[in-house]
Amino acid sequence: MTILATTNRYTFLQRLLHWLIALLVFGLLMAGLGFWALGYEGLKGLLGDEGVNTVYMLHKSFGILVLLLTILRLVLRFRTPPPAYDPPLGLIERLVGGGIHLLLYVFLIGLPIGGWIATAASGYPIQFFGMTLPGIIGENKELGEMMFTYHGIGGLIVAVLLLIHIAAGLKHWKLKDGIMTRISLP
Repeated sequence: MTILATTNRYTFLQRLLHWLIALLVFGLLMAGLGFWALGYEGLKGLLGDEGVNTVYMLHKSFGILVLLLTILRLVLRFRTPPPAYDPPLGLIERLVGGGIHLLLYVFLIGLPIGGWIATAASGYPIQFFGMTLPGIIGENKELGEMMFTYHGIGGLIVAVLLLIHIAAGLKHWKLKDGIMTRISLP
């Protein structure tokens, strides 16, 4: 297994990170949708105290993991530039695709940091798989509530960006133009 890109594919590690982050983000979005739809009391009624605390701890933990993996993915992207498109994409496709990728990176870094701030400001522990991490800021309930609102809106924006990204991927998969082989695992 090579860690260097071939002429038309990302490295195996880059491809693995892409799909791992995708899976984690999908789970985080589903959990966030559950938080929004049911609220704390609804989740507590469904899962009990221990269950709802576990779900929140896992959401925080996987959010921090997405942050770390996204930073690693960006480091690898700068060390090993993306392979050239073969055949080349048109200008509009390159601009839209590049813009979507840039926004996804911004949100996959910004959302976990915003969630960290919201959690700390609300006076809740910052949990990472059983470890308690320091809060970025001190307690400020009003700021925490505002940040959780922005965190939720950010999650909705990520969902829309992902739908566009997935639609483009399905288009290229259907066209069998080789674009999907750049990031596919096998």
